[in-house]
Amino acid sequence: MQILNPNQQLPIYTLETDDIAGNKNFRVYQFEGTLPNQSELLIPHRKDHYLIVLIRQADSRQWIDMTPYTLKNNTIYFSGPNHIIVKEGFKQLWSTGLAFTKEFLSLQENASLSKLPIIQNPQNGHELFLTENDLAFVEDMITKIYAEYQNKSEWQQRMLTAYLTVLLTYLSRLYTEQFKESEHGVDKLLLKNFQTKVNECYRELREVGDYASLLNISAGHLSEVVKIQSGKPAIKHIHERLVLEAQRLLFHTHQSLKEIAFDLGFSDTSYFNRFFKRETGLTPAAYRASIREMYH
Repeated sequence: MQILNPNQQLPIYTLETDDIAGNKNFRVYQFEGTLPNQSELLIPHRKDHYLIVLIRQADSRQWIDMTPYTLKNNTIYFSGPNHIIVKEGFKQLWSTGLAFTKEFLSLQENASLSKLPIIQNPQNGHELFLTENDLAFVEDMITKIYAEYQNKSEWQQRMLTAYLTVLLTYLSRLYTEQFKESEHGVDKLLLKNFQTKVNECYRELREVGDYASLLNISAGHLSEVVKIQSGKPAIKHIHERLVLEAQRLLFHTHQSLKEIAFDLGFSDTSYFNRFFKRETGLTPAAYRASIREMYH
């Protein structure tokens, strides 16, 4: 059983070479109404490479380092090696992703790219909002990159580097505008520590006060900081983590609803059913049937 635990060895997904370009350190992913890969869905994992994705249309969520992101249209999402990623949604996706390894960045002509803010990610951000002008620029650069990516020639590497340098530099400027140095660094750290504790203890601890005790602060202070920093109540973080694990068990195992409820710390199956439906709009059985129907 795979459980999202920072102390557990999570699967690491490597960058697979594309038959189109044959470049082992750089790849372009195109999704046109595609469903997420079943093997990655709801499975906590890491990637050994950087990923910059332009979401054009989506209706789902993904988690990056225990923060859930509802994917927005015409928005950039980015992550790097060792971030914990969980793809939660199972709706169709229209997007383009640019993936590249540390080795790609270490090439002599690319060395400066590793120092850009969007690569360094000092503010631990993963979402960039685009204006209409930003979107037009990004789409143009992605079109150029994809055309070069498909063109196997002695100039391919240099051209990919040139275009990617422009794109990452542009996105880094947006990064510094959208992720300004915060005066609330301590509060950000508290949110991060709270999310880590929830990930470790969500099966046993269900109350905000329990986590406040672990963090040696008052429940009121924890609730206030979490709400300000994340935009939602602390109890919602706990419930979302429980739901995510319930979804994983419903999709990837053949455990009965009673077994899943017990596994997640619910003493009563009917209570688990009510909790899951309140949080998702579906009963556990309906969720299991709907998601499996899409993949079989």
